[in-house]
Order: sequence, then structure tokens, then C-alpha cells
Amino acid sequence: MLKRTIFFSKPSRLNLKDNQLVINLTETSELRSVPIEDIGFVVVENMQVSITLPLLSALNENNIAVVFCNEKHMPSSMLLNLDSNNIQGELFSQQIAASEPLKKQLWKQTVEQKITNQSAFLKKLGFNYKDLYILANEVKSGDTDNREGVAARLYWPRLFGKEFVRDRYGEPPNPLLNYGYIILRAAVARALAGSGLLSTLGIFHKNRYNAFCLADDIMEPYRPWVDEAVYKIWNSEGGRSELNTQLKMKLLEILTADVEIGKNMRPLMVALSQTSASLARCFAGDSKKIQYPDFKHTI
Repeated sequence: MLKRTIFFSKPSRLNLKDNQLVINLTETSELRSVPIEDIGFVVVENMQVSITLPLLSALNENNIAVVFCNEKHMPSSMLLNLDSNNIQGELFSQQIAASEPLKKQLWKQTVEQKITNQSAFLKKLGFNYKDLYILANEVKSGDTDNREGVAARLYWPRLFGKEFVRDRYGEPPNPLLNYGYIILRAAVARALAGSGLLSTLGIFHKNRYNAFCLADDIMEPYRPWVDEAVYKIWNSEGGRSELNTQLKMKLLEILTADVEIGKNMRPLMVALSQTSASLARCFAGDSKKIQYPDFKHTI
């Protein structure tokens, strides 16, 4: 079942009643309700949204990712269920025990698919892509030659011009990319939790201050879907788009984008669950390959 994403940009009071998320819009006193079971993501952007503890508990029990924004209206924290799988301890143990050769091979697969998807996106736009395709086939175990970085230096100038530098604090369209990636990261973290995996323990990313290293790993091949959404916005606005509420809601649509995974079309958030489940099988020794989507279709 495709889960809904709910975005709160206006002052609201949120509570739980009869297993429904009840929304009371402060400015108009309008009441709405949404079944908890239908929700996959909640994004709380407005600082004047109040939410009850029983509702937070219900959202958590149903593995619903709740994303909270700061005073700058940018996502800054997440609420995730850490006990959403009935064999949690066994899965954690398998993840912790994963050998370095296994993790290097999994990272090789991840980088290969990321560069392959970047290449496919460039091809779709009619840009030069063949050198990235070649790079994808040159990735070694653990990506020791940093083919990922070489591909990035070729990829970004072709998308947004020779002067563009991909940087978290850089000029537009960097803010659009940042927002899209944060939403994607939350979706990956939710999928990993649903598969009984711990987002803190990465296969490549390692940072004592980062609680989502594994999410940062697994989201890499999915990034081109964010890039495509931002590219469309950027070009439709003539390269002058500001990150406003309308565009944020547009970027949230990435979660329901159709992607091809395992020769089947799936909404992106469903594909993420398929990817995370395949990763759990790799840690368990039941498989050697992560299932990632192939970039072939548009949102």
C-alpha cells in the first residue's frame, strides 16, 4: 500500500482519536482526520504546530517517519521507530558482524548503481553520458579509486552549468537539492528501520556525530530522482527558483515517483523497502547483492 505524506505548513493542533490523526487548523478551526495506517511520512514545518504524546507514540508504533523543521523551515530532526521488526536483535547482530570485505563489496555495488543512474539521467537529457557509464564499470571494491568523486565532477556541470558547485551552503539550486536529499534521507531511514537495520552503522560512511550513516550510504543510487525533480523546477523557473512551500511540496512528490526495481515499477518509497530488505539479506548471508532501482523513467 502506498503511504501518504502529510505536510504541515500552517499553525495546527494534532492529536490522536480512534487511531486517526486529527488535524485542527488553528486559523480556521477546520477539522480533518487521516487514518494512521495510511500515513508514511509527516513533515512538520510550522513552529506553531502542537502535537500530543499519544499521537507521537502511535506514529512511532506504525513506523511513520516524522520530520521536524527548524525556524528556517528546513528539516532538522526525525522521529523513527527503533523496534519495528520482530527479530530486531538478530538483525542488529548480523549487521554489526558484517565483515569488511562484505561492506566493501556492498559499497562497490552502491557506487556502481549511483554512477549508472547519473549516466542514465544525463542520457535522458541528451547530455554527454558515456564517460560516466565507463566510470561505473571501473569501480573497485570499496571504491578505492574514488570513481564516485570523479563522476560527480563530470555530472554537476552538465546539469547546472560550468560555474555550478555542489555544496551544502552553495548558491541555488543547492537549497532545492538539500531539501530533496533530506526528505530522501528520512525515507531511507524509515525503510531501514522497517527492515530491522540500524541507520547508525554504515557500510561506508563513518562519523561519530552522524546517526544516519547507513541511510547516507543507501540513498546514493536514489539521488538522481531528486536531481531530476530539481532540474525540472530550476529550468521551469528560468534558474531563479526560491525554496518556498509550494516547491517543498513538489519535492515531497519524489517519494511517490515511479522507479524500476527488479524489472517491476514501484513507487520510490516502496522500492526503498525492497532495497533495505535486500540489504538485510546480505548481512544475514542469504544474498550477495543489494537491489537498487535503475533510472529509466521520470516522475
